[in-house]
Amino acid sequence: MEDYLIGIGKRIKEIRKNSNSTISDIAQKAGVTSGLISRIENGRTIPSLPVLLKIISSLETEVTEFFKGMPQTNGAGYIVSRKEENSIIEKEDDALGFTYTYIFGKQLSSLGFETVLLQIEPNSKRGKVTTDAFEFKYVLSGECHYVIGEDEICLREGDSIFFDGRIPHVPVNRGNISTTMLVLYFFI
Repeated sequence: MEDYLIGIGKRIKEIRKNSNSTISDIAQKAGVTSGLISRIENGRTIPSLPVLLKIISSLETEVTEFFKGMPQTNGAGYIVSRKEENSIIEKEDDALGFTYTYIFGKQLSSLGFETVLLQIEPNSKRGKVTTDAFEFKYVLSGECHYVIGEDEICLREGDSIFFDGRIPHVPVNRGNISTTMLVLYFFI
């Protein structure tokens, strides 16, 4: 696990100091408090993905450039997750027709994320749920209706959606074939 840990706070501090910016400068540009920037730089708190992206923008650097200076796993610029290593995740007991397959997830020092494969059968049933994550979903096959709060969005193969998982939500498969989605959870 140690191989996957990267110092986002240290990287923010490094870029900030190299540009002769103060914590206050970065906080003001990012629309956050100086205290938050300080806590992130010192590894005492984890920024949400939107806040991290605002901070990177306030550092006047590209996201790819920001992560380029980070330590990489075993010297490689990628992490591979093999199909045979995937496992089924036990979820809510009252969810019928939902299969979550765990694909990949790591804690990257200040940004936790998981990737799962979600299969939703026709006539599946579950109430709305919430998560402590921003969620990105990409429809690999099939079609489903995503209910987020009071809104309902129809998603077809190739469509994707990104939303705050703290809003009650549920996918509904009203079709007659299974729907498969790639799901990324970015933990807050």
